[in-house]
Amino acid sequence: MQCKWTQSYVVFLLTLSLPSASYGSHSLWFLSTYIQGETQFPEFSCTTTLDDITVGYYNSKTYFPRGNTTNEDDVMNSDYIKGISDYMFNSFLRRAALLNQNDSLDVYQKLFVCELLDSDKPGKMIIADAARGSTTDELCYINNTFTYTVTVNIKQELIKPDLEEFKQEVLKTFYPLCITTLKNYLKKRRDQINRKKKPNITLTQKSNSGGSRVSCLATGFYPRHINLTLFRDGQPVSDHEITGGDLLPNGDGTYQMRKSLEISADKHKYSCSVTHLSLDNKLHIELEFDPAEPFKSVIPSVLIVLALLLVFGTGAVIYKYRRRRAASSKNDYSAASRSEESVEKPPMHKTQQEVVEISETSLNK
Repeated sequence: MQCKWTQSYVVFLLTLSLPSASYGSHSLWFLSTYIQGETQFPEFSCTTTLDDITVGYYNSKTYFPRGNTTNEDDVMNSDYIKGISDYMFNSFLRRAALLNQNDSLDVYQKLFVCELLDSDKPGKMIIADAARGSTTDELCYINNTFTYTVTVNIKQELIKPDLEEFKQEVLKTFYPLCITTLKNYLKKRRDQINRKKKPNITLTQKSNSGGSRVSCLATGFYPRHINLTLFRDGQPVSDHEITGGDLLPNGDGTYQMRKSLEISADKHKYSCSVTHLSLDNKLHIELEFDPAEPFKSVIPSVLIVLALLLVFGTGAVIYKYRRRRAASSKNDYSAASRSEESVEKPPMHKTQQEVVEISETSLNK
C-alpha cells in the first residue's frame, strides 16, 4: 500500500484535491491554515471533511458544524477537533519562528488525514506541512511503520528536532483519536456517506473543423468513484488520445466526468463503458459512426446562405423595377408638358384691341 497521498496546497483558496480511495473505504481530513500578516481572512482556520463532505469548520474560537448533523454529533467530535486544531495552531507558531525570513505575508498549512478501510480496519495516517504554497515535509504512518519525507529545499535540522517525539504523539494520541472520530462521524453521517446515485450517461458525436468529436459524459453520480472507458471497435482507446477525464463536482453534491476523442471520417464503431457502485452491472452504450455527420451541420448553413441570396436578389429586382417605373413616369410627364406648351393661344394684345373698339362704338351711339 502506498504511503503518499496526493494533495495540493493553494494559498488563501484552501483548495484540496481529495484522493481516489478504494471502494468502501473512508477518510477524515483536517486542513488548517495559519496566515501571518494583515489580510481579510482569519489568522487561523481549520476545515474538517469526511470523505468529500465538509462536516465542520473551526476558527480557533468557535466550532461550526456543517451539513446535516445533530447535537450528539457536535458533542462527540468537537472536542477532538478543537484539540487537534489547537495543536496545529501552536505548530504553526513554531514553524513560523523557524522558517520566517522576512516581515512580509506568509501562509502555513497543515494536513491531518486518517483512513478506515472497507474491512473496518484502520488504514494509514498522513501529516503534511506546507509553507508559502509548497509542501515542506510529510510524515506517514502505516502498518506500524513511519515514513518521513522532506519535499523542498529546507534544512532538515530546522524541522526534524522534535520528529521522534512527534511520532510517539501520533502513535499514542492523534492516530487512535482520528480513527475514533472518523467512526463516530460515519455512524451519524451514514445516510450522507453511503447514498448512491446512478450516473446519467450520454455518448454523442459532434462535427468540428477537423472531423468529429465523440464524447462520453457521466453526470449526477455519487459516490465519486467511477470508471469510464471509451472503446473503438471493442478495444479501449489509449489514454494519450483521450481528452478530459477530470472528476468535477456538480452543484447538488454529485459528480460528473467527461472523456472525448477526436476522430476523422472513418467507419469505426465507438462505445462507452461505465462502472459505478450504484450500478448492478457495467453500463455499456454504443454509437455507430455516421459518415454523413460532418455534412449535417453544413446543410443548414447552405440553406441559410441560399435564403439570404434569395432575399437580397428579390430586393434588387424590386428596386430596379421601381427605378424603371419612376423613370418611365418622369418621361411621360415631360412629354405631356411639352405637348401642352405646343398648343397656340390667342395673343393678349388682339383681344384687348377688340375690347377697345367695342367700347368706342358704344360711346358713339
